[in-house]
Amino acid sequence: MWTEFLENSAGIEGVYAGTPPVLEAVHIHEIGLNRDGPVLKLRFDLPEYPAKAPKKWESQGYNTVQVELCLGGVRDIALDGFSSDPIADIVLSGGEVIDVEVVSSDTRIRASADTVFISSISAYLDAG
Repeated sequence: MWTEFLENSAGIEGVYAGTPPVLEAVHIHEIGLNRDGPVLKLRFDLPEYPAKAPKKWESQGYNTVQVELCLGGVRDIALDGFSSDPIADIVLSGGEVIDVEVVSSDTRIRASADTVFISSISAYLDAG
């Protein structure tokens, strides 16, 4: 499970009652690099909404969970292609060094970093 690589899995585990969805067919919203760290940020929608979402989300009528995943201490990165609405699979692997691969039909990102953590978990109403 991808959460085993996280420095802070408690939040996402709590939202999904211990079984967060796999990172397949996620809607990528943003990919960013920051020199502080350096950090690679991936912001995407998870493919499933939790069965028992937080009450605040339920009262707002939200139906989509969005996560910002950060890789700290980026050692290398490669980006091949991008599109206006990439739907991709994200795979985390490794040991001391964490490898991430983001793959869709028109986008491929490969990176290695020292750590991976979730910097944001939010929800919104996706009218699409």
